[in-house]
Amino acid sequence: MTTPHADRPPNRLARETSPYLLQHAYNPVDWYPWGPEALQRARDEQKPIFLSVGYSACHWCHVMERESFEDETIAAFLNEHFVNIKVDREERPDLDQIYMSAVQAMTGRGGWPMSVFLTPDGQPFYGGTYFPPRDRHGMPGFLRVLHAVADAWRSRRTELVQSAQELVAQIAATSQLPPGSGPLPAAILDRAAHALGRSFDPVYGGFGDAPKFPHPMDLRFLLRYHARTRDPAALAMVRTTLDHMARGGIYDHLGGGFARYSTDARWLVPHFEKMLYDNALLASTYLDAFRATGDAEFARVACETMDYVRQRMTGDLGQVFATEDADSEGVEGKYYVWSLSEIEQILGPERARTFAYVYGVTAEGNWEHVNILHLPKPLDQAAAVLGRPLEELKAQLDADRAALLAVRNRRVPPGQDTKAIAAWNGLMIAAWAEGGRVLNEPRFLDAASRAASFVLDHMTNAEGRLLHVFKDGNAPILGFVDDYACMIDGLTRLFETSGQLRWLRAAVDFADQMIAHFQDPDDGGFFYTANDHERLIVRTKDALDNATPSGNAMAATALARLGTLTGREAFTQAAWAALGYARAILERYPTAAGQSLIALDFLLGEPRQIALIASADPRSLDSGLHAIYRRFLPGAVVAPSTDPPASERVELVPWLADRPARSGQLTAYVCRGYVCESPAVGLDALATVLDSV
Repeated sequence: MTTPHADRPPNRLARETSPYLLQHAYNPVDWYPWGPEALQRARDEQKPIFLSVGYSACHWCHVMERESFEDETIAAFLNEHFVNIKVDREERPDLDQIYMSAVQAMTGRGGWPMSVFLTPDGQPFYGGTYFPPRDRHGMPGFLRVLHAVADAWRSRRTELVQSAQELVAQIAATSQLPPGSGPLPAAILDRAAHALGRSFDPVYGGFGDAPKFPHPMDLRFLLRYHARTRDPAALAMVRTTLDHMARGGIYDHLGGGFARYSTDARWLVPHFEKMLYDNALLASTYLDAFRATGDAEFARVACETMDYVRQRMTGDLGQVFATEDADSEGVEGKYYVWSLSEIEQILGPERARTFAYVYGVTAEGNWEHVNILHLPKPLDQAAAVLGRPLEELKAQLDADRAALLAVRNRRVPPGQDTKAIAAWNGLMIAAWAEGGRVLNEPRFLDAASRAASFVLDHMTNAEGRLLHVFKDGNAPILGFVDDYACMIDGLTRLFETSGQLRWLRAAVDFADQMIAHFQDPDDGGFFYTANDHERLIVRTKDALDNATPSGNAMAATALARLGTLTGREAFTQAAWAALGYARAILERYPTAAGQSLIALDFLLGEPRQIALIASADPRSLDSGLHAIYRRFLPGAVVAPSTDPPASERVELVPWLADRPARSGQLTAYVCRGYVCESPAVGLDALATVLDSV
């Protein structure tokens, strides 16, 4: 991150709130934020647009900023020949999606920083990702690229405009999937599980080769597939992957939480930035795995991850921040790595020897002459080699990690991007809500409630529309479909785990808005942008999972669950329509459709409804909810209520009508298709019924 130059005035980005844009506020480049002023200037002067897209935690974005955007020669050429626009991809994912599709079509690859050249009308004609400032390692230098693009714009403008128009047409076409017909069969789930098996790494877990990404949606689908079929291979893929990730350097063994991805196949060397969405999705995945297997290590990792987000990435108002950087003091990973001598100084030679053996620390280091903490072997194996009782070793390591963490906390921490994004907050609300019940830890339910209150109080406009991003009191952008879908899902799960009607009312309201503003009534599915959004060069649908669930898939998931809970058939039908739109992806590319597979598994499983009616003792509801959520029941929704259910609660959840508590005890009604079995009265009866489910 560049520090301000006392001898240089700030550019237009100094008026923005995005930390990423502010990192470029003192560049000599004449930057504009995306908006009418820049676009109109490009049209008036008939200059091409240089569009640079990145995000605050992106290491190579920082590198290109230092190398190229601080270079006076490069900046002067950009200012003379281009209208220069800087975009934070987390603020404007709509723009990022469109222009990333263009770069991938032109080059066969994508990534950030993304560098795209546009016609004055915003149509892309050339692009790439990171460019070094001058020719290096077989890569063309950025200055050479700029000269070539400016020359082509002068001499071959008509040709460039035509190719740009053809590329936009191609992007629009790829957003429209071929139609399908007929019901979606369960065989799709079988084929998806087998496809994941073919790309699975049986040694270290995960899918594919380095770099390795976590794939939480695929792992959560495999857990559901195992629950459906009892296929041992599906469960083995999940256990192997989650075990190696939790032991690897991608996991923060001192503070909790996961880095973005691993640069190697063993999960040892992470790309050190921490993203909210990764940690929310992985917390939910480890919670699911704990419930499915009973493995306490999975519960520990989920708990530590949720605590990390709660303690380090949560604002005073309850909002959850977007990211933490990979770099501190300008060095990637510096905050997280250790030398053996540091550990010896903190722990003393004897304890350091044990710690170093367990966590793979050597004098030479395991990465760039320093050490990334990891567990080369499971802790029980390490205890056996050391001749130590396991519980005694665990207690010593707990104390040693706390001592190292106290020292680490005195280091210069990585920078944070403190904006709150509605979709990512929704993912975290879902994780905290269920985590609070699974682990019986009220602090997580409290964190979920505070985050949900923040979004409803600060990230909706006067018309009740959801807003995409909040930073420093500003929330200027209407929500996208994934903002709506993730918040609907988070609010629905928070109602199910707390029983508070505020969350269900908001979920229903957002679902109505999402269908009204995003659904495609002709071809099915959901557009990424609303029907009253700024007009862009193409209006796309987001059906492929990436690091986060696709908007279309998350809409299907949220509406399927909410429809089952409320009995509103319109929600369930919209969920089916969204999956029908994604049929070609489900059938041909199932490894890119984990969230859609989760939604399909839910709907095909004839989901159950569990009405949980509290006794006169209000603690009975907490006990009943913990009993439900301690089990892995992915095909069930829960409607908690006091006795008798109030009229507004019955209005929102009609199948709660005539569901009293029996004999003054906690009573559960387990229903399928809103037809209920005999009531289960008391905790023991509830446990028996849940085990049969």
